[in-house]
Amino acid sequence: MKNSIIVFSVSLVLLIITGFTSGTTVTVPVAKKTEKIAAVAVTDSANTTEPKLTLYKQNVLATYYADKFNGRKTTSGERFHNSKYTAAHMKLPFGTMVRVTNEKNGKFVDVKVNDRGPFSKKLEIDLTKTAFMEIASKKGSGSFKVKIEIIDPAE
Repeated sequence: MKNSIIVFSVSLVLLIITGFTSGTTVTVPVAKKTEKIAAVAVTDSANTTEPKLTLYKQNVLATYYADKFNGRKTTSGERFHNSKYTAAHMKLPFGTMVRVTNEKNGKFVDVKVNDRGPFSKKLEIDLTKTAFMEIASKKGSGSFKVKIEIIDPAE
């Protein structure tokens, strides 16, 4: 009797862990308050609202941070992590959310400005490596032309 209860309990736990559903499921990653999920596939378009975007600049160069900066403090005081969705910009205020769109392929990512840079007049924005690679056409490229739009805060 005791063994059958244990077997039943283990089976129940395995069913819960592996999940048992019918139909298609969409896994949505959960973000911490300081992180921004770049793009989430949504099947019900009636419940989605596109954020209001204001064009900041277009046809400007974006690049990405080197891994050696991981763990260092940014100018805003936050710790830098190349796996998050953040960016460095010389003029935009810290905390500003921007949509960066690769002009070649139309892919975009939403990032939060939390650092100053890039320190080159040719470059407009430094993205984290994760954000950069998500929208890059060629993964080996070091920079590409983008459009930057400011995401207006929700009213």
